[in-house]
Amino acid sequence: MAATNTVTLVITHNLQPNQAIAYEAWLARIMPAAQQFPGHLGVHVIRPTAGSEAYNIVIRFDTLDNLYAWTNSDLRKKLVAEIQPILAQEEHYEVRTEPEFWFTPSTPTVKRPQKWKQFLITLLVIFPSTNLVPWITGMLLPGLKGTLLLHFINDACVVGLVVFMWMPLVTRIFAGWLKKSST
Repeated sequence: MAATNTVTLVITHNLQPNQAIAYEAWLARIMPAAQQFPGHLGVHVIRPTAGSEAYNIVIRFDTLDNLYAWTNSDLRKKLVAEIQPILAQEEHYEVRTEPEFWFTPSTPTVKRPQKWKQFLITLLVIFPSTNLVPWITGMLLPGLKGTLLLHFINDACVVGLVVFMWMPLVTRIFAGWLKKSST
């Protein structure tokens, strides 16, 4: 069963106390291994906040089949088995296909941010990207002005910036505000 949209795998590892150095060394081995699999689109590590030992690893693949090829691979199983002794509990993972992924809380006890906050954060990221990228590419590639190719380049740049840079950064910066209830 092939999927047509990108898929995101969110893995949560709760470490035993004082195991961050060993875990970081393990991450340095498993992340390049995942990148070698077809369809790998990137990885983002959300490190523990104060008072927590939970790491959240966000991995994106182009299709569900490619994601499952990685998660079911002998290599991943071997690497996950190596890290088991320093985990406080079994790894938890979820597969996400919806665009609201960026606003999905890391734990079930935390509520998803209100839609209007999701809208504002998304607008904060999209508005400057969709205005600055065409301006920059227009200056760099004046011969392509008005062409479908330049539109494609602009769209690819905006999506790349939003997915790999802006949205992870902005949701981290505004995490406290996103989690707050509205009055």
